[in-house]
Amino acid sequence: MTEKQAAQGPARPRKGKKPSGGARSAARLGAVQALYQLEHNPDADPRHVVTEFRAFRLGREIEGDQYADADQNLFADIVLGTIEQVHSIDDKLKGALAANWPLDRLESVLRAILRAATYELTARPDVPTAVVINEYMDVAHAFFDGAEPSFANGVLDRLARDIRS
Repeated sequence: MTEKQAAQGPARPRKGKKPSGGARSAARLGAVQALYQLEHNPDADPRHVVTEFRAFRLGREIEGDQYADADQNLFADIVLGTIEQVHSIDDKLKGALAANWPLDRLESVLRAILRAATYELTARPDVPTAVVINEYMDVAHAFFDGAEPSFANGVLDRLARDIRS
């Protein structure tokens, strides 16, 4: 993702590569996009971004792509919870990454995916571990063609063993 793309708003999945699934899957995709936007606009109020996404993005058609209706409560919980716990989440992620691979080296969409998934693993014990990992792998595949989804899978597997053991 280039700086120009970051300035234009939230990250967009590759054409035809939105994750399949229902309202909860759409909430996770939207949460990753909102977290990406918040990282690139650090002065933005997370509650305002949540409101903006609810009004103008979730369940809407954007540039010819129809987005599924999202579970509004899950979306808000992931975005606001991740932002609220970002320092703790980043510490967990740093512990799961190789010593020579700092968190800020990761592409920002990948970082948003890992942060959202880590939040769910930590704060949402009602969601099975396999569901969290599979859902965020679908999101990763929507954005990346390369090794990033496999990388994310390895990080999330490590985190899940630590967090949910």
